[in-house]
Amino acid sequence: MGSTTFDELKEKALSLPLKPGVYLMMDQAGTVIYVGKAKALKNRVSQYFHDPSNHNEKTRAMVAQIDHFDTIVAGSEFEALVLENSLIKRHKPHYNILLKDDKGYPYIRLSVKELYPRFSIQGKLADDGAKYFGPFGGRHDTQAILDAIRGALKLPTCGKKFPRDQGKERPCLNFHMGLCDGYCRKEMPRSQHQEAMAQAIRLLEGKFGQVEKDLREQMEEAAEALEFERAAALRDRLKAITLLGKRQKVVAGFLADTDVLGLYTGQVRSGVAVLHFQGGELAGRDLEVFPTGGEPAEEILSAFLTQFYGARGLLPKQILLPENLEEAPHISRLLSHQAGRKVELVTPQRGAKADLIRMAQENARTECERMTTRAERTASVLRLLAEKLGLPEPPGRIEAYDISNTGASDIVAAMTVFADGKPKKSAYRYFLLRDLDGPDDYASMDQVISRRFKREIDGDERFARHPDLLLIDGGQTHAAVARRAMEQYGLDIPTFGMVKDDRHRTRALVTPEGREIGIQGAPALFAFIGQIQEETHRSAVGYHHKRHTKTGLGSALEKIPGIGPARRKQLLKSFGSVKAIRAASLPALMEVVPSAAARAVWQHFHAAPEKTNEED
Repeated sequence: MGSTTFDELKEKALSLPLKPGVYLMMDQAGTVIYVGKAKALKNRVSQYFHDPSNHNEKTRAMVAQIDHFDTIVAGSEFEALVLENSLIKRHKPHYNILLKDDKGYPYIRLSVKELYPRFSIQGKLADDGAKYFGPFGGRHDTQAILDAIRGALKLPTCGKKFPRDQGKERPCLNFHMGLCDGYCRKEMPRSQHQEAMAQAIRLLEGKFGQVEKDLREQMEEAAEALEFERAAALRDRLKAITLLGKRQKVVAGFLADTDVLGLYTGQVRSGVAVLHFQGGELAGRDLEVFPTGGEPAEEILSAFLTQFYGARGLLPKQILLPENLEEAPHISRLLSHQAGRKVELVTPQRGAKADLIRMAQENARTECERMTTRAERTASVLRLLAEKLGLPEPPGRIEAYDISNTGASDIVAAMTVFADGKPKKSAYRYFLLRDLDGPDDYASMDQVISRRFKREIDGDERFARHPDLLLIDGGQTHAAVARRAMEQYGLDIPTFGMVKDDRHRTRALVTPEGREIGIQGAPALFAFIGQIQEETHRSAVGYHHKRHTKTGLGSALEKIPGIGPARRKQLLKSFGSVKAIRAASLPALMEVVPSAAARAVWQHFHAAPEKTNEED
């Protein structure tokens, strides 16, 4: 833990005040690795230094890196939220939930300090005195917005600078085609450019109705003053603005009045989908995908809201959330202050809005699963298994055992192998158990484990690979028997029983001492252990059935006088089953075995009618 001990950190945490604030966790180099907020600093920070087994994998890794921490007391929970958001932006701590860089979501920049301000597209916000709008989506969409506004307001797109280049050359083709008002002309007043830029700003702020109203009033005034040419130009501009307003919904997030958030937490990746609605119609979608870290849904959504909307110039009126957030009033206040009007956070429970939440969640799930490979999912499950069982690293080879019997005879066992999370059938092994006084699962398990590891010690290549984990179909006693059987060979391999519920599904793992480890709360791990249990049980039952079938086949032929093991084997090889032998004609039997043996077989199945329904 670096230069500060775990106990020293715990002692410092317990001395903190019961006040709201922010804490910064730092490693030995002084790098901020995590920023968090708290209602009561003492309670929240001290939790990190209690029993590490209560933490998820990500938190344990973070705590292991902490060398020291600082705290900042805030005046309220809201102030703590604002401060936390600011510090996360500044330090970008490794263990915080961080959304991807905004380089894919550029801004529209307006150089307001110039006499003739100009628009451009920039990848990031900068503290340069300019005015920024957005982000609106990808670079292509942002360029489309800028081009549409320039076209609607007939703003210049050339490289000329005003007033420096006014009157130096004749207007370009754009002016003659009616695409630009020709600000390069000497007679063009600066006030006209200022008016057009003011309208452009209002459009980028989403105030389409206000711009349309102003243009309509100007058009009517021009018509009343008999300035028909100007009135016609204003009419054309009004049409262009109205069209632009209708086209707005093609750009994700541009002027949306309602955003719908859907959260999906996967094995490897988690994500939040944002569906943007304008006037009840879907206008676009944003997706943020990040590594799964085990954080609760409330923490993920809170981090997402402050980071995602904190970088945006335009905010929706309403945001629909899949979970109730304790911090919702503070986040709503923060976003409302940024937007200059109320931004409402709502968690719908039923109805059409709840249906939209489900749609957003499905979008998030689909994207996360698309980006996650099967190998990543398997590796994630093995890491989680190691975390749950306290293993030093994910198990590369898992061996699982099950017993199958139907009485005192034919007691068998199966050993299945999962290598790197996948069944390795070539490594499966089967055991026929002997010298047992009737069915005894505990004695059977003792014999199986003893024989398996004796074979390994004796150099049997079929058992040469050492397992990292043993899973036993059964409870505590089964696991304890397996461990004792290994101990006689000086082995200490992690061993757990697979405890089943009343539906024969593995509901938990149990140690030889009886401590149960629940897995139902981790769906991927629950499915993986269930797969191992089912595969092992199927293999044991399948092997038992095969043995039983072989015995049944042999016993049916053993009753025939003069038919010994060699001829039984020859007949079964040629005909495939007792049923086929029974149905065979005498000449067909004589082609396989000598005539006397063939007659004996034929008479055995045909001379006694009561034998004809015998099971194979």
